[in-house]
Amino acid sequence: MFDNLTSKFASAFSSLRAKGRLKSGDIDSVAAEIRAALIESDVALDVVESFVTRITDRSLEKLEEVNKGINPSQAIFTIVNEELTAILGGNSRRIRMAKKAPTVIMLTGLQGAGKTSLAGKLALHLKKDGNTPLLVASDLQRPNAVTQLQTVGDSIKVPVFAPEPGNGVGDPVAVAKAGVKFAQEKFYNIVIVDTAGRLGVDRELMQEAIKIRDAVSPDEILFVVDAMVGQDAVRTAQAFQEGVGFDGVVLTKLDGDARGGAALSVLAKTGKPILFASTGEKVEDFDLFYPDRMASRILGMGDIQTLAEQAKRAMDTTTTSRLEEKFAKGEDFTLTDFLSQLEAMKNMGSMSKMLAMLPGAGAIKKQIENFDDNELVRTQAIVQSMTPAERNDPKLLNGSRRARIAKGSGRQVSEVNNLVDRFAGAQKMMKQMRAGAGGKGSPSIPGMPAGMGLPAPAGQKVTPKKKSKSGNPAKRAAEEA
Repeated sequence: MFDNLTSKFASAFSSLRAKGRLKSGDIDSVAAEIRAALIESDVALDVVESFVTRITDRSLEKLEEVNKGINPSQAIFTIVNEELTAILGGNSRRIRMAKKAPTVIMLTGLQGAGKTSLAGKLALHLKKDGNTPLLVASDLQRPNAVTQLQTVGDSIKVPVFAPEPGNGVGDPVAVAKAGVKFAQEKFYNIVIVDTAGRLGVDRELMQEAIKIRDAVSPDEILFVVDAMVGQDAVRTAQAFQEGVGFDGVVLTKLDGDARGGAALSVLAKTGKPILFASTGEKVEDFDLFYPDRMASRILGMGDIQTLAEQAKRAMDTTTTSRLEEKFAKGEDFTLTDFLSQLEAMKNMGSMSKMLAMLPGAGAIKKQIENFDDNELVRTQAIVQSMTPAERNDPKLLNGSRRARIAKGSGRQVSEVNNLVDRFAGAQKMMKQMRAGAGGKGSPSIPGMPAGMGLPAPAGQKVTPKKKSKSGNPAKRAAEEA
């Protein structure tokens, strides 16, 4: 979503890095570029002006001190990063749990913002933390809203309280109230109430939301906003804040092709923190919102922390510990180990999204967009077609074995050769890392070795390193023959 903004920031700092000593005019020039980038990304004008004023004032105030440093542009970059983190919420809080269960969470927002899908994602997220959530179908207006919530609940194995069929039938206030009572009786510790939306803010929508709020006394009211609607998101948030009130914001559709101004404006305009973000259509595409990590991604520094956390979740602790132990002992990383990591990478979700979290990902945007996630499946098929002995000792892979593996996996021999060559390079790099660490330590991201990289796309040829030629004419002639 923030690709355009990221490229604009990169351009602004690129011109700054080319200068040795900075002048006030340089600061003004960068501030003007940042201002234009934010306005183009649909950030609210008053938010833009306040942001640009702060970074300009702080930069000019420290200009003399900045110029004494080795890298003045980095100092200005740090100021921008700090202010961007602040505008995104600084240190956002998390869900407030009730002292006495159940904790009641009410979702509000316009129709089309993705509340029902979000209800399921939130339930799954809380379930993974050991909670026992219950979904309550109080959206009885939108066609098939109840059925949709039940389908989502079934997919994540979370119960849905739905006594009414919906489609205009039933009292949403009574359903919400009965849902909380049911949770108390059945000992569910969290209730997520999915409420109805409208195509626009109107009196009927607000009155229904207020009645549900008063009936269930929620511990948290979350405003669900579609990040793709730009300035309308801010205006809608302000209307809900004045009408129903809410405690936190959830951004949906952050994976969409939009300018992303809503994410940078909604907190500044409402004073309410962004608690969660939905980044895709799958129920797993949902996570806590970290202002510092989002600022890092916008500025092109990636999000290694989130990537590492996803890797930890994807690979079980037993496998991770075994690999770290092998690394520390100096044992070779094998294709059997690589196979377990392929499984973990598949569990992490879209490879394109993972690559987008790496520092400098903006420079290879087209390559990331064109990456085929099925390449992992094809690579896995090649490794699975090997015998255990071949996985543990790739030196056994002669021509006939490679032909058999290619046939068994439905791939070309050249693809098998590419994989084996890349794996040999990975093993070599692992040994170099281990030697540099004195035999201690482990790869920086659990479950993902630093040398293997990504499987080469089908048909891509890996050129072997050329051997140096002898200076002796007779010996060189023999080598060439």
